[in-house]
Amino acid sequence: QVQLVESGGGLVQAGGSLRLACTAAGLTFATYRMDWLRQAPGKDRQFVASISWNGVSTDYADSVKGRFIISRDNAKNTMWLQMNTLKPEDTAVYYCAARRPHFAAGNYDYWGQGIQVTVSS
Repeated sequence: QVQLVESGGGLVQAGGSLRLACTAAGLTFATYRMDWLRQAPGKDRQFVASISWNGVSTDYADSVKGRFIISRDNAKNTMWLQMNTLKPEDTAVYYCAARRPHFAAGNYDYWGQGIQVTVSS
């Protein structure tokens, strides 16, 4: 059974930092491109960041570029999202998701359950 489990969320003041982790089990982690997405109350789920299977290629939403860093360690079956200079508008439930390399963003094989990040002003 495939599991993606997010951790590291919580409450932080604006300008602060958080580091989210996504730990995978039951799949060959190194063969999947991994994404972070988020969903704020009353809004659609939106793409945040993506990293290729080998960590060489990354992509970010404009809203987080320069503030968030995505990384992974295939030996640990884990992906991270380092979030710096957080803003109240970053408040959302954050999800990790796995997709096969040739699949476009939005076409995911597996999802995590999500974790809350709240940024206070």
